[in-house]
Amino acid sequence: MLENITFKDASIEDLPIIVDIYNSTVPSRMVTADTEPVSINERLDWFKEHNPYKRPLWVVEYEGVICGWVSFQSFYGRPAYNAAAEISIYLHEDFRGKGLGKKILNKVIEKCPKFEIDILLGFIFAHNEPSIRLFSSFGFEKWAHLPEVAKLDGIKRDLVILGKKIS
Repeated sequence: MLENITFKDASIEDLPIIVDIYNSTVPSRMVTADTEPVSINERLDWFKEHNPYKRPLWVVEYEGVICGWVSFQSFYGRPAYNAAAEISIYLHEDFRGKGLGKKILNKVIEKCPKFEIDILLGFIFAHNEPSIRLFSSFGFEKWAHLPEVAKLDGIKRDLVILGKKIS
């Protein structure tokens, strides 16, 4: 399964499904620090920050159905950090645990030189062991540990930053 996945630059018409997939992760308290679903309007500025030349936002399709998305975000927003990017991967619940994350992360790493990205970063809750295992399997290392920086349903959570040098 999932051999025939494709990546395409997201269009504004894709934003509703991107938001739906994102919002489906909120209740798990594993993936995002948002504690309530976000609206399409709340994600418009974020959507517009992406561009297909330096910081793409891709939707991932399987047999014509959007099953996930991946975004490249600038790190810290200052010119000296232009070669570093944070990546975020979100999957539709029907496609989680099927190896899609590996295919996406492999594609991301492969395309980094095209976007002049030398450093990839993943910001992951320390209790999100599946995501940490995924990134670690691609050679990402723990570069930072921020203890108790998030509070989800009254529980303090740690954030780890995993990094990988691409070139």
